[in-house]
Amino acid sequence: MRHASASNETMENSSLTMTDLFKICTQCERLSKKDVGVRIPRPVGNGPSRFIPEKEILQVSKLDKRIQSIFEDAFAVLGRLDNISLVMGFHPQYLENFLKTQHYLLQMDGPLSLHCRHYIGIMAAARHQCTYLVNLHVNDFLQVGGDPKWLNGLEEAPQKLQALGELNKILAHRPWLLTKEHIERLLKAEEHSWSLAELIHVVVLLTLYHSLASFTFGCGINPDIHTDGGHTFRPPSLSGYCACDIIFLYLLIFHPIILKRDLWNVSELSGEVEVLMEKMKQLQECHDEEEASQEEMATRFEREKTESMLVVTSEDEECVPSRDVSRHFEDPSYGYKDFYRRGEHVPTLRVQDYSWEDHGFSLVNRLYPDFGQLLDEKFQIAYNLTYNTMATHQGVDTSMLRRAIWNYIHCMFGIRYDDYDYGEINQLLDRGFKVYIKTMVRTPEKITKRMYDSFWRQFKHSEKVHVNLLLMEARMQAELLYALRAITRYMT
Repeated sequence: MRHASASNETMENSSLTMTDLFKICTQCERLSKKDVGVRIPRPVGNGPSRFIPEKEILQVSKLDKRIQSIFEDAFAVLGRLDNISLVMGFHPQYLENFLKTQHYLLQMDGPLSLHCRHYIGIMAAARHQCTYLVNLHVNDFLQVGGDPKWLNGLEEAPQKLQALGELNKILAHRPWLLTKEHIERLLKAEEHSWSLAELIHVVVLLTLYHSLASFTFGCGINPDIHTDGGHTFRPPSLSGYCACDIIFLYLLIFHPIILKRDLWNVSELSGEVEVLMEKMKQLQECHDEEEASQEEMATRFEREKTESMLVVTSEDEECVPSRDVSRHFEDPSYGYKDFYRRGEHVPTLRVQDYSWEDHGFSLVNRLYPDFGQLLDEKFQIAYNLTYNTMATHQGVDTSMLRRAIWNYIHCMFGIRYDDYDYGEINQLLDRGFKVYIKTMVRTPEKITKRMYDSFWRQFKHSEKVHVNLLLMEARMQAELLYALRAITRYMT
């Protein structure tokens, strides 16, 4: 990443001792007690996540030198360290690739102007009412010279951007409905038309921020202190933050202080993991003995796809988007709820007919050079990431479980792998976990802490974050497949 070398120099030249820190704290306290006209912001949230204890996130950041280096590089490039990155810090291999991909997509040379990239990010995040990502990109949009009038609503943006409204809503909620006619309308809109290269950049941005909204809600990400809703100027309460808590946050990450690690106790929930491991063992033994016929596997896929439409989220109240968010997209009533209640059929997309590896990758790489490779690495890292652990158990092969999660998400989108036995999904993923997955992927704005806490109760928070990375990347790839297939059909 750019400016990586500058980060080490910055850290060396500006390192703070504990004495310096307490001097700053004392000065902050004096200012807060005096009416000197200085408004001191304090973070609203208690750490990066509402779902994960702050000490566990910071502990991982402190003890892993690789994470410290990644955070330093990110801070040097962006001038900030956002809460998404802090939570992703549980998995440094993935985070490093994620930041590299973000940097390339948003800051490096490409078909789209910088301000258009951030505006499209706003449109995509708003589709799921994700104020965290909307506010983040509103700030970035203005910093790179975006027109503030565009932020008054989609109708204030150029016609060319307004034309993306339909593509945005279809990809977010029913990507299987996307056709070459949708693509043609965008590419042949006279003076408002998009080029093929620009459109590839657009669909990557839309699918990325739809899926990143899922991760944001799924991990309970708190607003960053520098964004709207992330800070307050109210006087601190006994349980609130002091003005220098944000300094402590960065020192806990960067300053070499040995912290006492407080591992959560999972011994009280001693059966969940063992049962799951036994099921994985039994399924592997069945694989070794016999395989189901192609006809039977096709039947199991259709059955699983139908059942996935019937899995209703437990938090099924209506979510009405606020005006601040809904102004950035069209047709707020359009969503997944309409789909399953009307009983529409999701057609099957066989990966043997159109896959990322054989078709999508080359198309992206041809029209947006080198980015296909970055995307492929991101998908592969998320899919193959493993520490060979499950809760307190070591030396566990988790590939079967990871594949079941990935393939279940793709099954919800109608995507079928001919060589996969979909009967495994019901064995490995219980109904409660399926409810969480469906909510995360289809209506992430309905995720609650109770839902996060209720699945895989014996597992560590880092493992749940890993699950959310899988959900995010599987969703992005599914949306992207339908978009790229429609573009391919237009081109041929």
